[in-house]
This record gives sequence, C-alpha cells and structure tokens, in this order.
Amino acid sequence: MGGRFRERTGNLSYSPLKYFLMDFLFEYLGFLANTVTIVIAVVVVLMTLGAMGRGRQAPSRGYLEVHRVNDRLQELRDAMDQSVMPAAQFKKSTKQSRKERKKLAKKPEPKPRVFVLDFKGDVNASNVEKLRNEVTAVLLRAGNDDEVVIKIESPGGLVHAYGLAASQLVRVRQAGIRLTVAVDRLAASGGYMMAVVADQIVAAPFALVGSIGVVAEVPNVHRLLKKYDVDYDVITAGKSKRTLTMFGENTEENRAKFIEELEDAHALFREFVATYRQGLDVEAVATGEAWYGERAQKRNLVDVLSTSDEYVVSACDRADVYAVQWVIPQKPVERLLRNLAEFTESTFDRIVRRQR
Repeated sequence: MGGRFRERTGNLSYSPLKYFLMDFLFEYLGFLANTVTIVIAVVVVLMTLGAMGRGRQAPSRGYLEVHRVNDRLQELRDAMDQSVMPAAQFKKSTKQSRKERKKLAKKPEPKPRVFVLDFKGDVNASNVEKLRNEVTAVLLRAGNDDEVVIKIESPGGLVHAYGLAASQLVRVRQAGIRLTVAVDRLAASGGYMMAVVADQIVAAPFALVGSIGVVAEVPNVHRLLKKYDVDYDVITAGKSKRTLTMFGENTEENRAKFIEELEDAHALFREFVATYRQGLDVEAVATGEAWYGERAQKRNLVDVLSTSDEYVVSACDRADVYAVQWVIPQKPVERLLRNLAEFTESTFDRIVRRQR
C-alpha cells in the first residue's frame, strides 16, 4: 500500500499543470466563441439599423463640390519654394508673384475651362447616380471651348448598368463639348464601353484596357438535389422567360437560348464600340482580351500614353481646371458598413490572387 500511495502522490505532482492548461484552453475557447458571437451580433444589429434607416428616410440629395485645381497647384508650388529657396529669395519671389496675380485680376484673360470628374465602378456601376449629377452640373455651365475629363477606373459589370453609365458620357458628346477619358489602372469591359465614347482616351503605360466581351456563370445543383430527393419546380409563362436556372434541370434548348442572348449582348457591345471608336478593328480586339497601355495603343484602343495627373497638370497651363464631385453624405452606420464591405472585398481579392 505504501508503494501504491507513493506512486499516486508522485503522479499528483503533474496534475495541477495539466488541469491548469486544460482550464486555460477551455476558457480561451469560450472567450473566443463569445467574442465571435458578439462581433457577429454587432454587425447584424448595424446592418439592421442601416436598413431601417434607409427604409424610413428619403435618400440624401447630396451636394456639389467644385475646387479650382490651378489654386491647389499654386499652393504646392509655394510650399516647395518656401522649403527649397533661401528666405530672402522666397520673399522676393512671393512678392513678384502677388504683383502678377493682381495684374491678371484687373485684366483677366479669358481661358477655356476643363472640368475633371472621377468614376470608380463596381459590378453594378453604383456610382452612376453620382456621375449623372456631375455631368448635369457641368453641362449647365460648359461651353464649346471647354473640355470634360473623366478619370475612369472599372473592371466592368452588368451590361445594362454600364450602358446607362456610358449614356451619361454620350450626353457630353451630344452637347458638342470635347470629352477626354483618362485611365490610370483599369478600364475593362463595361469600363472600356464608357471610355470609347470619348474624343480621346489617355491611358497610363501599364493601365489595363479592353476586354470587349460578355461573360455569364450560372452554377447548377440540380443533380445534388435529385440525389437527396429534393424537387424544385420552375413555373414560367412564356417559352423563354427562364433559360438557365440554378436549381432546376437545364436543357440543351435552354443553353442554346442563353448563348444566343449572350452573343446578342456581345454584338451590341461591338456595335457600340465601332460607333464611337472609328478606325478601330473591332473584330480583331473583341475577343474578351485586355491589354496594357503600350500594347493597347498599338491596337488603337487608346490614343495617348500618359497618367491622368500629367494630363491635368499640363491642362492647368492653358485652362482653368476645376475638379467637380457630387458628394452624398453618409451616416456613421453607413460608413461603417461600407468600410466593412470594402475590407471584406479586398480580403477576398487577396485570397483569390494568392490562389492564382
């Protein structure tokens, strides 16, 4: 008995550490589970409040912001001069500059105006409403000697959404105002559909341009549902009301009709490009491919290789340049949800790129 007791007491020396680690692990897992639950609950509550707020109140009308780019450049120039010039030389230069400005203010020389707009597109072209208000505001004051520059960044998206976005740029062309589109990073598919409306397309050397094509992906789980004896009925009135479905059985006839609709959308895309981008061999580039700036210029997809910054700064030497932006105020909840959505989207994009 003494031996057994000593053996048991010897084992007891390790039990406190073992139990401590197990307790710590259980407590940590419980804490982690509670934290995740709280975060999910907070997100759900915020989304619910945001949806309730949007449902109760009319959408904000927004307001227009206009900034003179020439003044901003002058501020940058003055700041640099103050940093790099000797104090006496800077003082003399500032005094001379003020005299010149006063002289020009007394007898201002009429200059053409350049209005700079920004369009950042997503799959749904959600900023079309913003673009519509900006174009309307510019057309109220722009003349035939003025120019509109639109900086586009978009991977494309829904055909009808980007058709509406391109139609806003057509309004500028129809008003007889010179239109320039600047692409710094990406104008593909629907983004390029917008770009071709311009009188000239300016693209950065490594901007991705083109992708004149249409794509559709429809997953189908009919066989999986059938395996577990789950029925899914699709009831339509009209032979072609529904072509491909996610849950029902897709026939060859339905697939053929879907492909026909896809080809028709592609044909409309090509015709639109050919209308506004004359001289472009549309059939040669309407393959769904996209090209970087230099390659795109060789295929006549773009006209000038330059960044939007370089183009706008050079325009300040010959014109009064104004940055025009339609601002829609957002509530704190909406900003939080938007930042959360952008973070989720960027995280997903990084994961996809790593897998590639």
